[in-house]
Amino acid sequence: MNVMHSRQSSQNWFFRYKLYHLPFWFLYHYLWWNVTLGNPIKVFQTIVIPPYALKYSFYVIFQALAVYFNLYFLIPRYLEKSHFARYISYLALTVVCATLCVVSGYYVSSYVSGRTIADLFGQSACFNTFLSNALPSTVASMTLAMSIKLTKNWIQTRQRQQLLEKEKLETELTFLKNQFNPHFLFNTINSIFFLIHKNPDMASASLAKFSDLLRYQLYECNDQQIPLSREIAYLENFIELERLRQNANVEVSVDIVSVLDADYLTIAPFIVLTFVENAFKHVSHHHDQSNWIELKVALQGTKLILHVANSTTTNPVAEAIRHGGIGLKNVRRRLDLLYPDHYELDVENNGDQFQIHLQLWLTEFVYAPVQQRAGFVETNRSV
Repeated sequence: MNVMHSRQSSQNWFFRYKLYHLPFWFLYHYLWWNVTLGNPIKVFQTIVIPPYALKYSFYVIFQALAVYFNLYFLIPRYLEKSHFARYISYLALTVVCATLCVVSGYYVSSYVSGRTIADLFGQSACFNTFLSNALPSTVASMTLAMSIKLTKNWIQTRQRQQLLEKEKLETELTFLKNQFNPHFLFNTINSIFFLIHKNPDMASASLAKFSDLLRYQLYECNDQQIPLSREIAYLENFIELERLRQNANVEVSVDIVSVLDADYLTIAPFIVLTFVENAFKHVSHHHDQSNWIELKVALQGTKLILHVANSTTTNPVAEAIRHGGIGLKNVRRRLDLLYPDHYELDVENNGDQFQIHLQLWLTEFVYAPVQQRAGFVETNRSV
């Protein structure tokens, strides 16, 4: 057992530090020198013989450093944020620095071996010769690595987009199934029906909310991102209708005032609703104790903070199973797909209460004057 654990640890360490890249780099430079010299045997000998092997290691090490510096620092920090001028400048500087470091390998090899440059690399060998070898090799290695990286990112983006589309369809179908079931429809309609005689104004308002809720689910939530204010408006309608259906001994506390005017932010449809719906679905129904639901929504810049809590039954195991079921798993998966590394979700079950705390970094809208009638223009300014 210990042997197996040790083997797994070594494998994890191997992949964590990307040591599997080393064979690729040695093979790449071996093929490059085959193309340059046209003699595989001679290339292999130059790799094995110590003075030339040292020069070869300079190619491998400094070009690999330049490649990883470009892939994991320059591209995320400048290219992906559309700072093209800075990216090209820093990329050119990186190529120059890596090339000069590679060229220095010729002189270090000469110094370590105690032989002259002409003796090691030929009478015509000079700085310009070394530079003409190192510069194309460096540019080629960085171009190849970028091509592989960008192709990999494109494939992952396509796969992620397909998963998002699938998740969106499944989520919409799930919510439609949950909301348009006879239990929901008949209870809500019956509640409004009794209000018609008791409080006509409230019945009229409730019927309008019910109509808006159905319209939202059918027509307005087909986009991947919608204005946060629209989602909050839908959430309010949902809560008001659920209040009609709940018993009088369920106290519902809502605080979302600070988010009502958030037209400049977008959110994926039904992200917030899942947690609120679970609270209404699993709230306790004690006759001798308080039953309550608490909802707080706040904004800090572009960060949405959601806190949902509700009283639960005295059977924490059964409640945990229900709360930890398909609904929360689905919303976690949607968060992973829609907001990777841009959310924090904490779920707690304390036996007599269940609560979630979500922090979600949203995307801003910028309203273009020319397109105000048509709608809005989205800019990727997510934190």
